[in-house]
Amino acid sequence: MTQPPTAAQPDTADAPRLVHHQVDGPADAPVLVLGPSLGTALSLWEPQLPDLARQYRVVRWDLPGHGGTPTDVLEPRDGAAPEVPTTAVADLARLVLDLADSLGAERFAYAGVSLGGAVGAWLAAHHPDRIDSLALVCSSARFGEPAAWRDRAALVREQGLGPVAAATAARWFTPAFADSAPARDLVKALRDTVDPAGYAACCDALAGYDLRADLDRITAPTLVVAGREDPATPPAHARELTDHIPGATLVELPRASHLASAERPAPVLAALLGHLAEHPARPAGHDPDGRAAAGDDRSRHAAGMTVRRAVLGDAHVDRSIARTSALTAVFQDFITRYAWGEIWTRPGLSRRTRSCITLTALVARGHHDELSMHLRAALRNGLTPQEIQEVLLQSAIYCGVPAANTAFALADRIVDEYLAEHTPDPDTAETDS
Repeated sequence: MTQPPTAAQPDTADAPRLVHHQVDGPADAPVLVLGPSLGTALSLWEPQLPDLARQYRVVRWDLPGHGGTPTDVLEPRDGAAPEVPTTAVADLARLVLDLADSLGAERFAYAGVSLGGAVGAWLAAHHPDRIDSLALVCSSARFGEPAAWRDRAALVREQGLGPVAAATAARWFTPAFADSAPARDLVKALRDTVDPAGYAACCDALAGYDLRADLDRITAPTLVVAGREDPATPPAHARELTDHIPGATLVELPRASHLASAERPAPVLAALLGHLAEHPARPAGHDPDGRAAAGDDRSRHAAGMTVRRAVLGDAHVDRSIARTSALTAVFQDFITRYAWGEIWTRPGLSRRTRSCITLTALVARGHHDELSMHLRAALRNGLTPQEIQEVLLQSAIYCGVPAANTAFALADRIVDEYLAEHTPDPDTAETDS
């Protein structure tokens, strides 16, 4: 179920102003809040929305001065001068909490790009009781020297967004993607729809942001996604996050710059779905580590079905369910509860690692139908063709060259098919903004 966009609410004596937002997905599903990057709006997450909204109540929101959120959303309602003259990430985080409260979301999963990720990290460090899981896409614990952000804020206040927009494509995208239709439209939206005052206020927030000393306070399961060609938040920033957030997982994407969610939408979606399935949100009253209680077959089956769909895809699972007969129903229930609900949901290994292990085992045993299925699953879990190549080379040594020869032939066909299905033509792709 999709709900229409909601703008910031008019002032009342008691209610806080709300940022412009849109809610998609089932009303009774776990809540997933998606945060934007500086200079972007709701549509940044459009490529991932259909898949995410099947399983989650997805809430996207706009920064002050971006999309439908007015720049003055943080100003006191009585017109008094703000106590702090510039916006801070903590102020943006308060807007997100106000939004979650208005939707009745006591706890929620959070994923954000760049500044949107910083908001999520701040919430996870300072309000751990609200965050079920966290995903930081091309983000950082500190976005460079504060003076550079203050200079950019001053430039925008004086000259508007023209000078910034002119250099944005080189920061946001790789050269191969920068002249694509989606990239051009995102830059045009920055130039035409973002309020310079709101943009400058967000620059102030980035200037004052430094969460390095608080990263170890983050207890939510955390995924960090980096673009290997990102000049704004290079992979070193992602590694710093991963090294200091307990138990964090790092995924580095080749051929991706700062707006990886727009440039490499399929790998970002695969990483996010895997992370969310591995660390499912639970209603209040469930066990704290998110695993079903022993003997709770219904909970295991539900968790298993979520992971099974995330790894194998809805189309495959729907076909399997449609073919279920009275004879095979008990086996379908068994593998959903045991293989997917018990093993694939365990927190000890990442989805990517489990895919590597599974591919090797299937090569060794010669289970070619299952191998074909799990090659596709590995790509959905974020493995690159190059990483699959390395797994099969390793398998050639320990499982035998004939087995690996067949596996390479299967992989060559399946990788080509998958990439053809999931790589849009940059000149005809639907706009992300």
